[in-house]
Amino acid sequence: MESAKASGRDLGISTKDSVVICDFIRGKNLDKAKKILIDAIELKKAVPYKRFNKDLGHKPGIMSGKYPVKSCKEILKLLISAEANAKNKNLDLNSLRVKEIIANKASRPFHYGRFRGRKMRRTHIDITLTEVKK
Repeated sequence: MESAKASGRDLGISTKDSVVICDFIRGKNLDKAKKILIDAIELKKAVPYKRFNKDLGHKPGIMSGKYPVKSCKEILKLLISAEANAKNKNLDLNSLRVKEIIANKASRPFHYGRFRGRKMRRTHIDITLTEVKK
């Protein structure tokens, strides 16, 4: 089973949003995963929140959900990068599936200047695409 990887280090996005997006995308076909992210960026379809959903409003067709635009943009960039890596390895792009997508909390450096008491949010994301034999 051939695979292609991509990883993003110290991305300035919410770890909680990233965990929810990764749970929603994991196991999906690559084209479907990209379509989900694009729909969330364009505010067409919300990402369902099964975790971290306290005080969240309901969205059409699902229970609690959000449109995490910034996180979706970064994860979409990583998916496109992993797809390019798969293309470079001569894998069949139509049979790629998101096997592993993991969001981890990164180090949280302090803001510089006036708001130095606050910490910035940082997230590591690893993506593995595998070729599924039909």
